[in-house]
Amino acid sequence: MLVVGPPGGDDAVVHLTSSFDRTAVPFGVTALLLFDRPIPEPAETIRAALSEALAHYRPVAGRLAAEGDGDGELLRIEGAAGVLFVAASAGYALADMTTPLLAGLVARYPSGVCRHADPLLLLQVTEFACGGFAVTATWNHVLTDGEGMAQVLGAVGELARGASPAPSVVPLRADDGSLPRLPHSMVAAQKRALSCVFSRDLALLDVTVPAGLIGRVRAEFDAAGLGDPCTVFEAVAAVLWQCRIRAAVVSASDEAPVALSFSANVRRLVGARPGYYGNCMVVQSMTATRGAVAHGTAADVARMIRRAKERVPDLLAPGAGAGTTTEHGVAVLYDTLVVSSWRNLGFEAVDFGGGRPARVTWQVEETVVPCCVVCPPGKGGDQDGVSVMSACVRPEHADAFLAELTALTDL
Repeated sequence: MLVVGPPGGDDAVVHLTSSFDRTAVPFGVTALLLFDRPIPEPAETIRAALSEALAHYRPVAGRLAAEGDGDGELLRIEGAAGVLFVAASAGYALADMTTPLLAGLVARYPSGVCRHADPLLLLQVTEFACGGFAVTATWNHVLTDGEGMAQVLGAVGELARGASPAPSVVPLRADDGSLPRLPHSMVAAQKRALSCVFSRDLALLDVTVPAGLIGRVRAEFDAAGLGDPCTVFEAVAAVLWQCRIRAAVVSASDEAPVALSFSANVRRLVGARPGYYGNCMVVQSMTATRGAVAHGTAADVARMIRRAKERVPDLLAPGAGAGTTTEHGVAVLYDTLVVSSWRNLGFEAVDFGGGRPARVTWQVEETVVPCCVVCPPGKGGDQDGVSVMSACVRPEHADAFLAELTALTDL
């Protein structure tokens, strides 16, 4: 276990965070990138490249500090004390990897919530007996979102394979002030939507939503001719929500409210400049009755999700903050599901010298709320379906959730 910093060591530089960073809650997020083609000395190669990359991404090596603005928001990152780096080995082949073994590939924060003194990034490289390796990044969500971390890892990959003397994308941290400053009400509302109520009693399930089912939902959605074609995310989220409501929602009343929340990347919406790697996402929430989700078609549910996506710009409007992001008490209801999509963020393009990852997935030990992460395609694409790592049901509901997915596939 090492602390890796940029050349030149620590410094006294203060990096300001954006108001989007301040909407995030300081809990750890973990991305696992599994590579089936070996590279020479992967741990040492990636460690050296990480140190070089931190010369361009110095805030990643910093520590959070509180600013005295009266409401306790985390407004700055100080210094460059380094990130935690772990080199490990596994006595089995990548092909023998199972979901329970994923936990051994992850360097973790001592508690789910990250303290000010903790590194903003923990990186572990694990070499498998077959020559493949895993790179696992666990980071404090206040530092960045998924697209930002994919950019950081992409830069490490470029330097590891000697593609250029510096990252090809020039990194921007505070975006030179070009991002809109969110009102305090919006920041507070988004924080409440992700408020940390940790739970260990959710089953970690590695599932695939079959390609045929996704295609059927999209075709039925599109047949109505109500606008742009159904996206993969809309179809997959609809399937997951419907299966979970049928299997796991405690209330038996069809009139009971159920909620879905999803994260939306708003970089293009707010004009973020290329290279910005801080947070730039919002959480949108929606409700429906249990009956509407459980008994309608998956395409009907996808249309509900589309309407919620169309309202995302409203979250950025002046005066936003008292609406759908908070009214459902997202983080404390088992009847709420959070779905995040990691497709098209850039994780699938990271290359440390042996090619792109065979698989990108997500790992969680404690989660803030029942959730699913829609993972990007591996080398084989989406021919078989879309991979989803899920911690959305309690163990006693896991079999029913999987059975509902099978039943929906077999229609």
